[in-house]
Amino acid sequence: MTRIVISLILFLTVLTVEKFWMIPSSLAQDALLEASRSDFQRIPIWVMQFGSGNLDGATSPKIHQQVVPVLKADLTRSQIFSPVDLPLTPGKFSESQCVGPENHAEASNQGVTVSTWGRVGVGRTENGGMGLVFDACAHDSGTKEFLLGKRYFSLKVTDPLVRLMAHRWADELVYRYTGEPGIARTKISYVSEEGNGRELFVMDYDGYGPQQVTADGFLNLMPTWAPDRKSLVYTAYRERKQQILQRTLSSGKEKVLVEPASLNITPVFSPNGKHLSYASAQEGNSDIFILNLETMDIQQITSHRSADLSPSWSPDGRKIAFTSDRGGRPQIYVMDADGSNVRRLTFKGDYNAAPTWSPRGDWIAFVCRISGEGFKLCRMTPDGSRYVQITTGQSIDDSPSWSPNGRHLVFSSIRKGKSHIYLINSDGTGVEQITSGGTHHSSPTWSPL
Repeated sequence: MTRIVISLILFLTVLTVEKFWMIPSSLAQDALLEASRSDFQRIPIWVMQFGSGNLDGATSPKIHQQVVPVLKADLTRSQIFSPVDLPLTPGKFSESQCVGPENHAEASNQGVTVSTWGRVGVGRTENGGMGLVFDACAHDSGTKEFLLGKRYFSLKVTDPLVRLMAHRWADELVYRYTGEPGIARTKISYVSEEGNGRELFVMDYDGYGPQQVTADGFLNLMPTWAPDRKSLVYTAYRERKQQILQRTLSSGKEKVLVEPASLNITPVFSPNGKHLSYASAQEGNSDIFILNLETMDIQQITSHRSADLSPSWSPDGRKIAFTSDRGGRPQIYVMDADGSNVRRLTFKGDYNAAPTWSPRGDWIAFVCRISGEGFKLCRMTPDGSRYVQITTGQSIDDSPSWSPNGRHLVFSSIRKGKSHIYLINSDGTGVEQITSGGTHHSSPTWSPL
């Protein structure tokens, strides 16, 4: 029976060391799929049992029980895989080796392409370390060959780390079949009402483990991630003035990027992280400004008697989309990054605002007002030639933000009496509420990879 030795240990909490197994050439040729095609068929995957590991004779708590639900949800959200409804049959191991599922016929009869299984336990690894060990294997049901095997290790044993390992394995499978990174380990920042204030929070992309970032009782709004994911930039209201602050997540240290004024809002980083664009009313009317984060020089790039707001950079950093009411109603415009060559993109509807450029550069999502439905999410191509409504129904949908792979959006919506954060596929399917409790959750922004 085919065997492949599990790869070297990954220290999640101390250091990262990885070694990928060699993939048979016959499989490598088919590794990358055109998963962005509209006619792409999801890959049927059988998520088998992730049992309690028996490593070095150590006993294990029931931390393994959460792996399968987390993994299935990740694979479903990926839009690459479709978990099939089959029993949680255990896969086999021999010492530190994967030994594949024996019931190939059952998998083949159900049209399964990939089978994955694993074990999670507390034990000692080959190098003598004692901690949480997560073994995972994947097997091709058609060729009866192994695709991938991994061992993840952490000196700490916690539920969040088990979830992180499950997320990492899901991302490995996505990468194996598409050549692009998965998003299961990304984060979402958002604003939540706390007492008389609005505070910043960060949670996993699936809504798990919300952590409060600010706690000053003031209004902290419109967060955006730095490209390195180490800090958030946001608008802070202090003494009836608005300033733009940058907060380092690990230390909580803050610095003022834009001094207080009557209006400083919607900050967003350039793709290379060297500039920050934002809207400000320093001269009495809101215009778009760019802050050079190396020199701290500020450049005003729009100058119009109407309001210019909500800048969003194209992925190549050459253009900026923004909202302006210079035509009488809020509409989406685009200009070169130096403020030249301004042109209007939206002409359908009397309200279009809050543009956000997709990571692939092929779409701009925005808030659109639809007759009979209210404020929805729409998307259009950067030349304005194609227009698609994403959300529907009687609700107020706002603050769209793209996932790093451009397949999903996160947004806030008042559709059940309170404002919550939702995920949705870019084609409008798969709506999922990811916040719960509280009184008001809004302004989500998706982290980079």
